[in-house]
Amino acid sequence: MTGESEPPRPAIHTAFVLGGGGVLGACEVGMLRALLEAGIVPDLVLGTSVGAINGAVFAAEPSLDSVERLEKVWTELDARGVFEGSLFTRIGTAVRTRTHLHSNEPLRQMLVDALGDVPIEELPLRFECVAACIERAAETWFAKGPVTDAVLASCAVPGLLPAVEVDGEHYFDGGLVDSVPLGRAVELGARRIFVLHVGRVERALTVPRQPWEVAAVAFEISRRHRLSRALADLPPGVAAHLLPSGSAPVDTTGVSSYLRYRDYSRAHRRIEDAYRVCTDYLESMPS
Repeated sequence: MTGESEPPRPAIHTAFVLGGGGVLGACEVGMLRALLEAGIVPDLVLGTSVGAINGAVFAAEPSLDSVERLEKVWTELDARGVFEGSLFTRIGTAVRTRTHLHSNEPLRQMLVDALGDVPIEELPLRFECVAACIERAAETWFAKGPVTDAVLASCAVPGLLPAVEVDGEHYFDGGLVDSVPLGRAVELGARRIFVLHVGRVERALTVPRQPWEVAAVAFEISRRHRLSRALADLPPGVAAHLLPSGSAPVDTTGVSSYLRYRDYSRAHRRIEDAYRVCTDYLESMPS
């Protein structure tokens, strides 16, 4: 320890908030492209779950080149086998571990390939991501330390991927505690916030009719309530823009909905649709 204090960080004016959303996270890539082409560059990027992946890659190089790399990552996810394995392999993993269906090693390798082992605090653009600490039953914001470990913790979907250990504590997916971290952006001083949210909040929920629909609807109620509360509680002088995703409504009924987390076949279309509707939205904003 040298006793020297850290240099003051630049003031935050514009923040990008990237929420969770599984395969729909591809939409965020189109949103990022539209924002950059509109000349909007953030001082801060916050990410949850799949938004932590997109946000970290973008923060490592906040440019259109980075967005192009993200598009390549999304369109090659099937080939990379992030959620690898046949049905029998997944059952075998579940029986062996008793907690999850997939190893997180393919995802870790993808993150290492994209980000290396750079500390979060050394990224060119200020970045934070959130995960749910099991031992403390609390949200944890990662603003320092290896970016790969932090993002992997933020993406640890319970039941699909194992909990991630960081500094002696274990973490699950950040969506459990803050699926769309608008409040964190306000807390850090942002005055203009662009929310990259892919949950189709404008689509009304319906009463669950099948057992497998109950948990999904319950989680969506919780997520939408927290987002609407954060929007309602914005302090004076803070503007938040909820970007449209352009994604087609997703069927959450039937057993097939459980397989959707492995279907990246529409990633390119989702990127293009989000880019188109966000470009229109940003062009209509008052200057």
